Amino acid sequence: MNIFNLTGRTAVITGGNGGLGLGMARGLVKAGSNVAIWARNTAKNDAAIAELRAITADDGSRIGEVIALQCDVANDEDVETAMTATLKAFGRVDAAFANAGVSGAGTRIPDMTTDGWDATMAINARGPALVYKHASRHMIERAEKGDPGGKLIVTSSGQSIMGVNKSSDYAASKAAVNGLTRGAAFELARHGITANALLFGYYETDITAAANPKFAEWMSRRIPLGRPGDHEGLEGLAVFFASPHSDYITGQSLPVDGGLCIS
Repeated sequence: MNIFNLTGRTAVITGGNGGLGLGMARGLVKAGSNVAIWARNTAKNDAAIAELRAITADDGSRIGEVIALQCDVANDEDVETAMTATLKAFGRVDAAFANAGVSGAGTRIPDMTTDGWDATMAINARGPALVYKHASRHMIERAEKGDPGGKLIVTSSGQSIMGVNKSSDYAASKAAVNGLTRGAAFELARHGITANALLFGYYETDITAAANPKFAEWMSRRIPLGRPGDHEGLEGLAVFFASPHSDYITGQSLPVDGGLCIS
């Protein structure tokens, strides 16, 4: 018996066409969940769809259904449109992974600009807030009809509780979603909706690949487990937080970082 069977459930993953989001999407599809990817890059969306639709059960049958929708999470109308399209395709949303994010301007505090700050906050802080807004509206409506429950999960960062050079705007944006998540957990608990933040450490992604190689070396030395996070591990993590087995966990900011935050 598969205790993590998500057949009949639907998950939204913003920024699910690559990196951490795609890793989580793989696990959700394997567990039988329908998945809606919301992301801006249509070419990457198409590639992600092709990969996820190739995942099959042992008998060769399809598992979860997958769609991809072009969406800028910083735009309220885009998020509302994507939610409407997802509900039209699948009829419900059980879990919303607010994963889309940017790395920040990469400037020292004395060199920060308002444009750089606002661009980081728009994607990393406003984006999850809008996802929570539209997902929770649907989940509350379901609850009022006798079908309570829902999962809100945000991709945060260990930098929200640590200090890193030239990354104050990024750290502040991720600290913001930790607070958003605690507030959402308290407010939405009456509807059976949980909210949690995953504070990821160092994973090899397109964003980290573009960083200074010295940063990767420094991180590897500092992580107690001595390695980056593994993308296969993201699959089970996403399934757990999308499943009923995490129903009693809410309002938490959980480091997923190989011990980096304690080093």
